[in-house]
Amino acid sequence: MATGKDMPKGLKPATELGPILVFFAAYYFGDLFIATGAIMITTLIALAISYYYTRSLPMMPLVTAIVVMVFGGLTLYLNDETFIKMKPTIIYAIFSVILFAGLLLGKSFVKILFDNFWNLDDNGWKKLTVRLAAFFLLMAVANEIVWRNFSTELWVNIKVFGFTAATFLFFISQVPLITRHMKQ
Repeated sequence: MATGKDMPKGLKPATELGPILVFFAAYYFGDLFIATGAIMITTLIALAISYYYTRSLPMMPLVTAIVVMVFGGLTLYLNDETFIKMKPTIIYAIFSVILFAGLLLGKSFVKILFDNFWNLDDNGWKKLTVRLAAFFLLMAVANEIVWRNFSTELWVNIKVFGFTAATFLFFISQVPLITRHMKQ
């Protein structure tokens, strides 16, 4: 049995993107309720794989998994798609609140998460944390606008492709900040 070793190269991205891709496929080959069950199962599998290799559960995927289980469970139990559509809003809002609260307490939770990737000065970590907290808040608002005003099919497409692309573009847009505040 593995104990605290690195995952094979392609497995980490698979555990991060796999559940959302399975959700998308299950929606298009079934419906939103089948997709909800599929994302619940694949999220648990992804967490189990992560734990198997690292012997820890990263905070963001763990919070996401809890929200997926609660809101996915409500969706299936009550046969009401509203709850799974609210899930991204709740996740993004939780992350935003946690990041802003950390700043109020004088901590950068972004630094704790990404310190092994980037070596930034304190001002850089603070700016990146503010930007990421604001980004998550904007994503929560965007999800609310989309699911409340547009079709389920459009919401699924925006959730899978739009929000994923927005997150990727957000981090790409932070490269100048990261470069400016990188410690030697």
